[in-house]
Amino acid sequence: MSRLPACSKTLSRLPPYLFVKLNAVKEEARKRGHTLIDLGMGNPDRPTPVHVVDALCDAVRSDPATHRYPTTKGSQELRKAIAGWYFRRFGVTLDSETEVLPLVGSKEGLAHLFFAYLEPSDVALVPSPCYPVHYNGTLLTGAKVHLMPLTEENGFLPEFSAIPASVAKKAKVLVLNYPNNPTGAVLKDPRLFERAIAFSKKHGAIVVHDNPYSEITFERYCAPSFLQVPGAKERGVEFHSFSKSYSMAGWRVAFVVGNAEIIANLGKFKSFLDYGIPGFVQAAATVALNSSQDYVLQMREIYMQRRDTLVAALIKAGWPVEAPRATMYLWARLPEPFRKAGSFAFCESLLLEEGVALAPGVGFGPHGEGYVRFAFVDDERKIEEAVERIARFLKNARPGGKRPARAGRTLLPTDL
Repeated sequence: MSRLPACSKTLSRLPPYLFVKLNAVKEEARKRGHTLIDLGMGNPDRPTPVHVVDALCDAVRSDPATHRYPTTKGSQELRKAIAGWYFRRFGVTLDSETEVLPLVGSKEGLAHLFFAYLEPSDVALVPSPCYPVHYNGTLLTGAKVHLMPLTEENGFLPEFSAIPASVAKKAKVLVLNYPNNPTGAVLKDPRLFERAIAFSKKHGAIVVHDNPYSEITFERYCAPSFLQVPGAKERGVEFHSFSKSYSMAGWRVAFVVGNAEIIANLGKFKSFLDYGIPGFVQAAATVALNSSQDYVLQMREIYMQRRDTLVAALIKAGWPVEAPRATMYLWARLPEPFRKAGSFAFCESLLLEEGVALAPGVGFGPHGEGYVRFAFVDDERKIEEAVERIARFLKNARPGGKRPARAGRTLLPTDL
């Protein structure tokens, strides 16, 4: 009997997703008797707003049309709700017929956009560290990735002037993400967007701004939209999600807005691959945008309290960190005893010895090495307990205690 054919070379280049790899370590930690505290994945723990859940249930019960195949373009009601929310939130006017496209989650939408635009001879300009699909979605198209380092020294902002001219002329996509995952960095002013638009006009690359954390901000910081900058709509698009703002991560509903031509091409690509978002989910998402935003304000307060608890506890434990002004993440440099071993080895050892899960920085790209990411996805009591365990782990790693975690395999960019 002949063997089944191997998967594509492109797919074989990608190892298991970072969080899949960590799940295997979690299982081993459970076998060792640990009760896990998981601050690794940005998976909101709060329930979706009751009125949104009620809207879905009402649609399922009373509107049989929502059980049928949806259209790729999405319902007119949802597209109008997205356009209305954008105008109220950012002062940006959108044509709901041509400049708005609902998505089955922004991760899917981003990957499909890369497929709609990138050829193997093209280059995508991707930050490092980054949300993994920015990198892996590009690799799956066969296109080349040019990493733009985000470092503390440059404020976790890309430096377009450092991109070689030979790369810039082949660049077809420029990816940005602020407030940033995983670093929590924010934009103090629109100058980065202005430089991105100028770069796009000079070299032709479309600007893709991933903006799912605009509503999770602290201390009166108000995150901007790329589309607020003059000329942005002519050069790119912006992605947004219901996952974080409304704790709807499992609902798989998001949207992209901006340039009509880019939206049309993405919609055409999607029409060959999916039927869009279930109608009852669209009905609920419409209610989320059109109704009171008090839930979003409450979530900000909850995440800020968790952030403050985590920061205070880590500093007390001897791990100096800075509080982010946005996102549900804390980006922290590894304690000195573990920097040589690396972030994955640190997270693996912490899981196996203390049952606390964090996300290793290298999982977000090579420039994430030396860091770990905490997610504020558990209550303050659990966060304090997690830091107590971490403090014990760090103490054992100091001279006179256990040796730091052994150096593990150095992960490549494809290990995102």
